[in-house]
Amino acid sequence: MRPSANHAGTGSGGGVVGRHGSLRVQGNRIVGRDGKPVVLRGMSLFWSQWIGKYYNRETVNWLRDDWHCTIVRAAMAVEHGGYLENPRREKQKVIDVVDAAIAAGVYVLIDWHDHNAHAHTERAREFFADMARRYARAPNVIYEPFNEPLQNHSWSKDIKPYHEVVIRGIREHAPDSLVVCGTPAWSQRVDEAARDPLKFDNVAYTLHFYAATHKQWLRDTARRALDGGVALMVTEFGTTEASGDGRVDEEETRAWWQFTDANHISWCNWSVADKAEASAALKPGASERGGWPDAAVTASGRLVREEIRRKNALAGATVPAAPVPPAGDGGKP
Repeated sequence: MRPSANHAGTGSGGGVVGRHGSLRVQGNRIVGRDGKPVVLRGMSLFWSQWIGKYYNRETVNWLRDDWHCTIVRAAMAVEHGGYLENPRREKQKVIDVVDAAIAAGVYVLIDWHDHNAHAHTERAREFFADMARRYARAPNVIYEPFNEPLQNHSWSKDIKPYHEVVIRGIREHAPDSLVVCGTPAWSQRVDEAARDPLKFDNVAYTLHFYAATHKQWLRDTARRALDGGVALMVTEFGTTEASGDGRVDEEETRAWWQFTDANHISWCNWSVADKAEASAALKPGASERGGWPDAAVTASGRLVREEIRRKNALAGATVPAAPVPPAGDGGKP
């Protein structure tokens, strides 16, 4: 069922979404309705089945109002007790976040958070077709069908054919929405996708990095992809090692931010979680409803929050606090 007129209008009428409208790919850039590049900066939630307590309206509103996020990412777990085993529960978490983002006037990524998505093609197609039907008129919604293919997954044999099936399901209902497609080796080999791109309009490719592990060599790979004519989005990055733990590498994180700014690449930081690891933005026990004092935010969280607030303000993209309307049916059947 399509969202109600009120549901769609709330997302399109105010905030950063009201400013830029539906996003589209133009050359190797993602642009807004005026054809100018749009750079979104925000946060990714954690695996939904393990730390799902932040999948709520209050957290989304706090990320908008205090952190000044212009995008949030709903990382719906698929395996390991996620959607494959508990579809109703995990899907509802995504709906809660998307509805909150639309009401808040920010963009939102619907992420099929899976390392083996091509083994679950039909389930993914059904899920994304339903999400596209539900949010067909919401300019806020961006689709991310494959979080991180593994190193042994072939772009041409495994990943690209999977995306083709899922994108067709999305396009039946949301023909113009932006889709960001995962790439080989944990979404690092964007150059492989650039050499053999998908034959759909309005498609970008996923680049992931963890600053203490992935350095200039990966920026060089991203540069080759951009030079090949494709658009990129960093739907997930960490300030730490690729494990999600270890040290916070501020120097390399800032090098990455310089690269993304120079190339108009949007990003989401991993993650809104209170797990006891360095990449988590919150300390254990942080409120599940936002309102986090500085004492509840980790070193990584403080670094990222400061960057989001500063850069989004400089870009004129800071989302002002605004009353949030009462929850409606969110376009639910």
